[in-house]
Amino acid sequence: MNDCIDQRGFRANVGIILSDSARAVLVGGRLGQTGWQFPQGGIQRDESPERAMYRELQEEIGLKPNDVQVLACTTQWLYYRLPKRFVRRHSRPLCIGQKQRWYLLRLVGDPCNVQLDTTDCPEFDRWRWVDFWRPVKDVIYFKRKVYVEALDALAPALFPDGVPPTPGWWPQRWQGESE
Repeated sequence: MNDCIDQRGFRANVGIILSDSARAVLVGGRLGQTGWQFPQGGIQRDESPERAMYRELQEEIGLKPNDVQVLACTTQWLYYRLPKRFVRRHSRPLCIGQKQRWYLLRLVGDPCNVQLDTTDCPEFDRWRWVDFWRPVKDVIYFKRKVYVEALDALAPALFPDGVPPTPGWWPQRWQGESE
């Protein structure tokens, strides 16, 4: 296994928020599932988070470094725990969740360069551009808080004149986490 899992059981990972010129963000539809999420993936041993980001960018959506511009990156790890039913109890080392460094990128290449079939085991079978806060609603429930944290941390780099207000569907319990 090439994954880096720390002593607490968190797997090192990168998340990618790719924006277009209209400041929409790309989400991928999980292969054979109904869920949507940002591209993300594990950091391998002896790999920097930035190198992992570019590798995952190529593997998951077919983009190369010259297709994107890095706008910002979280400076600290953002964490989420897996629900107990998703923890593989017989795996060693035990992984209880992920710690992630998030990157905000702008697409500077042709959107036609997005390809989902660059590996034998694609992550996504479809993709779309959505409004900035929409991925929080569409991602699996246990990743929602980390999506709020990542979007909140990186939003000023994409919206220097003011972050868009949260939408009407935004739960009351999240108020203050992104405003």
